[in-house]
Amino acid sequence: MKKYSYIIIDDDAASILKTKTAAASFPELSFMASVSNFEDALDLVLEQKPSLIFLEINPKNKESNLSLHFISELHRFLTEIPKIVVTTSKKDFAFEAIKYGVFDYILKPLSSTDLLKMILRLKSKPEIKPAVYPEETIPVIVKESAMPFRAEKPLIICIKSYGDYRYINASDICYFQADNNSTDIYLNSGEMITAFKTLKHFESLLSYPFIRIHNSYVINRNYISRIHSGNSICYIKNSSKKIPFSKTYKANVDQVIADFAAGNYLEV
Repeated sequence: MKKYSYIIIDDDAASILKTKTAAASFPELSFMASVSNFEDALDLVLEQKPSLIFLEINPKNKESNLSLHFISELHRFLTEIPKIVVTTSKKDFAFEAIKYGVFDYILKPLSSTDLLKMILRLKSKPEIKPAVYPEETIPVIVKESAMPFRAEKPLIICIKSYGDYRYINASDICYFQADNNSTDIYLNSGEMITAFKTLKHFESLLSYPFIRIHNSYVINRNYISRIHSGNSICYIKNSSKKIPFSKTYKANVDQVIADFAAGNYLEV
């Protein structure tokens, strides 16, 4: 019988216990350890290299920094990452999780039936063995799993109004600003385009790096040049614009700060 070692990444001790209890019914699953925050989770995966990771992406304690971004971070260090099973209490993140290539998405509390289906899926995946070539003709093969997840094509947003189709590269958008029932879209060129949709509409459609930081603003993380926590202000690259963030969305700003720190980062 093939064994699958697993770890649990979750900031809720009661939830960890429930997952372990459900998994204990299956001899195929071998528990290794559990952790409750981003930094410890990364260290644990790199050291132990489990087969499976049960990952909470909507933590109770936002300071744990647990999110789908953890998967992107794994790709920076590993050529082959473990199977990721998202375990959370909300359905809201399912579509975005699929874009990150997760193996499964299970709503809490995990049931024995959920785990059985997951194990059957694991067993049904055929193990692909590399073809054998003569020594002099061995090709260079780049494993798909060695490449960070990325969309095949850049996202294009079409602003349509009375037969007028305006196409914008999402990567060119610095931020969105609410204006009653319409939204002003500010581009890195300095141009502003108005769309007759609410800010909430754009927030529901767009995922990271677009982040809600205020009732009136959704910002592209890639255009943030400075965050002043004392004044609750974000600064935009190559612009004098200062965008406020509110206490309601402070956790999102903290996630941005953690995201910068998790990259190729030097603090002086």
